[in-house]
Amino acid sequence: MSEADEVDRIVGAWNTQRPDLDFSPLEVLSRMDRLSRHLDRARRDVFRRSDIEPWEWDVLSALRRAGAPFQLSPKQLLQQTLVSSGTMTNRIDRLVGRRFVRRESDPQDGRSVLVTLTDDGRVRVDAAITRLVDAEAVLLRALPRGDRERLAGLLRKLSLSFDS
Repeated sequence: MSEADEVDRIVGAWNTQRPDLDFSPLEVLSRMDRLSRHLDRARRDVFRRSDIEPWEWDVLSALRRAGAPFQLSPKQLLQQTLVSSGTMTNRIDRLVGRRFVRRESDPQDGRSVLVTLTDDGRVRVDAAITRLVDAEAVLLRALPRGDRERLAGLLRKLSLSFDS
């Protein structure tokens, strides 16, 4: 081991006190938890500088990723953001108030509504994603691209194990 981090010190102390336990899960998940805190701080800073809330990011980025004309039904937004329909209605109302989205009648079904990203909303989400990618690249600067790709693959494998 080249350098020890705080998790190494914690696991070392536990190994001394409880040599009967396997602390390898702690070695992985405690580091993930600590890294998650750094990521959370970086994202909060990006959203603050972009003058959007994390929940606004969720909705705006879903619309932006949909591609032109940058619109989704409320049901599609629900599926992507995993919130209740009441919460989504409130979020759409608030985003309409900020002029980041607008409601339009669905040309395929006059009873339905589509939520469309406005030009102001697109400018805001594009600025935020640029800042976010830059901030996250800084967090990963210690890893060469090959290591990042291997780590992404391992995390994907772990993530998929929870989805099955």
